[in-house]
Amino acid sequence: MSVALLALNAPKAIILVIVSAIAGVFNGVAGGAGLLIFPTLLAVGVPALPANVTATVGLVPSYLGTVAGLRHEVTAQRRRFFELTPSIVLGAISGAALLLAFPASTFRAIVPWLIIAATILFAAQPLILARLGRLGEHHPAHRSLLFLGTFLIAIYGGYFGSAMGIMLLALWGLLLDESLSALTALRSALSVVLTAVCAVIFIFSGHVDFTAAACVAAGSLIGGWVGSHAVRRLHPTLFRVAVAVIGLVTSVILLIR
Repeated sequence: MSVALLALNAPKAIILVIVSAIAGVFNGVAGGAGLLIFPTLLAVGVPALPANVTATVGLVPSYLGTVAGLRHEVTAQRRRFFELTPSIVLGAISGAALLLAFPASTFRAIVPWLIIAATILFAAQPLILARLGRLGEHHPAHRSLLFLGTFLIAIYGGYFGSAMGIMLLALWGLLLDESLSALTALRSALSVVLTAVCAVIFIFSGHVDFTAAACVAAGSLIGGWVGSHAVRRLHPTLFRVAVAVIGLVTSVILLIR
């Protein structure tokens, strides 16, 4: 299948760039950019399946911007990055393959529930981290949970990336004794790998709208860099509330269509 380039007029293109920049900040602070970009792509006329893969391709620069802003924290997480990369790559390939193996109608039926689940997890993440505590890196189940959990989340990320970063932060927050900025740096670096792997697969699938992806890329690169600096000092509560509301509204709209 080949997707024709979307004929974006100037106002729609500007809106998409601005929303992508804001979403890039979300990615830098707490993740969840897809919950903003996906409904925006739907609003400017991109169908559900192409909107999902286009958002994945367009968000690669967002993670690069965050990694650049948190380069010192990323360097400190180098060992964990290389340990977890195989889980991320295998999960990304599996999720992307599942997405492309089934008809677009299947994705259309599933996506509202995926958004609801991702939105609830996004909103509840502070409570999850505050109440469940940590197993500690020397717990007997630690490495198995770390690699298996990362792999399963990467499958979700390859299939539907929205709020994948929140899932990773929630998992690693339980298993790794690190600061939020350190975990965000690790999440961003591995998200570059995941989105790059998926982007290559999706580009050759013929589902990517490159006009819209370029707008997303331009805005999210700037936003990711800004967000990487904000994560050190900005409380993400307002961002979290806004993303949760948008995610739930999008789910309702998709369910009643």
